[in-house]
Amino acid sequence: MSEKLWIFDTTLRDGEQVPGCQLNTREKIVVAKALEELGVDVIEAGFPISSPGDFNSVVEISKAVSNPIICALSRAVEKDIDVAADALKYAKKGRIHTGIGVSPFHIQYKLRSTPDEIIERAVRAVKYAKRYVEDVEFYAEDAGRAEKDFLARILEQVIKAGATVVNIPDTTGYCLPEQYGAIIRHLKENVSNIDKAIIATHCHNDLGMATANTISGVQNGARQVEVTINGIGERAGNTSMEEVVMAIKCHHDIPIHTSIVTPKIYETSRLISKLMNMPVQPNKAIVGRNAFAHSSGIHQDGVLKHRENYEIIDPKDVGVHESSIVLTARSGRAALKHHLDALGVVLEGEALKEVYEEFLVMADSKRDITPKDLLSLVGKYMDESSFIELDKVSYESNGEIKSTVSLKIGDKIEVASSTGNGPVDAVLKAIEKIVKPDIELEEFLIQAITAGSDDVAKVHMRIMQGKIPYYGFSSNTDIVLASAQAFVDALNKIPVKNKVTVA
Repeated sequence: MSEKLWIFDTTLRDGEQVPGCQLNTREKIVVAKALEELGVDVIEAGFPISSPGDFNSVVEISKAVSNPIICALSRAVEKDIDVAADALKYAKKGRIHTGIGVSPFHIQYKLRSTPDEIIERAVRAVKYAKRYVEDVEFYAEDAGRAEKDFLARILEQVIKAGATVVNIPDTTGYCLPEQYGAIIRHLKENVSNIDKAIIATHCHNDLGMATANTISGVQNGARQVEVTINGIGERAGNTSMEEVVMAIKCHHDIPIHTSIVTPKIYETSRLISKLMNMPVQPNKAIVGRNAFAHSSGIHQDGVLKHRENYEIIDPKDVGVHESSIVLTARSGRAALKHHLDALGVVLEGEALKEVYEEFLVMADSKRDITPKDLLSLVGKYMDESSFIELDKVSYESNGEIKSTVSLKIGDKIEVASSTGNGPVDAVLKAIEKIVKPDIELEEFLIQAITAGSDDVAKVHMRIMQGKIPYYGFSSNTDIVLASAQAFVDALNKIPVKNKVTVA
């Protein structure tokens, strides 16, 4: 029978420490509710004594959610603990997370103390926190570089003082998986009262080992993992929640289960990315744009025949509608046929062979193959009347922002004007007036890809038609024009049978 693995999410505390990713209280409540729906067991809502904003966020999150434990961080200082307890007064289930550095580096250089004094301070802090809440977690900061025997001594004492969870952070991301697993194993074997507390992992990603170290910790007896959505966090980040959860789900030989509702992973990832203005790298495991994308012809053929040939995770299990078959010079006939079918063009035999040969020539000279490119290859086989081209874009500001857009749809020119909150908003609304798409703009990212005042902006857009995503891309020195081009690119990827209705 499998054991429960507690998911402790610190996106709103450790994750929010990333420069430029700070959230206001309203945004934190939105995230907290999303984490509750996702099924996390513990939400570390903040470090109350650090600022009035953090204090207020812990208070309001405590009011807003019901199921997860709400955790507040403190140092091993009585004033910190008092403030944390005050912030948790509305929590249905509250936890104080207090601790102190335990490595020789921290004891000697940061705290200028001795091992015996550190144990005294740790025990005193746990006992003091216990006056406020029953659930007290102790963190042994920099445990990854601590002396194992000293770590065992201090944990034995804090558990005796009432700690219900003992957190073993690899604070600097130093450990290798075998080293970190050995630390957890040593504690299981040498702390006499370890059965009275849950061992927690908290790994950083400085050497790219956070997920591997966390899994090693679980395999050696840890039953709580401290993680963040998208792996965000200080420096190189924290352990990625989605990676740990899906690794455990894939490996049935690890007798562990979580309460995470995995089909909500992708939407939660995108929410965090949007609110924190922190794009997810395309090749990020589980939630990256390319996580379920295939461009190799061999892989594409294999996936189209049977998904599990090249995918160990069903995209739907994490909330992604389907795998992406990307057309490149390495694509085979199966991928080409897949895309032609989506456009409503059914080709077989010699016709498919002829188009495929022409496609390879095009793909060798072109980086991105668009629906328009495919239409040009198979023009004699289908009607191009639903294909959209951006003709002209203009906008002006006279007290309000107004844009005018003309689109070429087949052989017709359609024109519309609209106002908006800014030029991009006005232009996209004008396009929508013409094509009347039944879609929702879910993701809109702008990144600079050159330096200087004449930067080239790259725009990535994700629109949803029902539950199906379509992606648009463009780059231009004009951000407004790049945004319009990306929107049109995404609209053109909607299959003909589901196409937008032209006004």
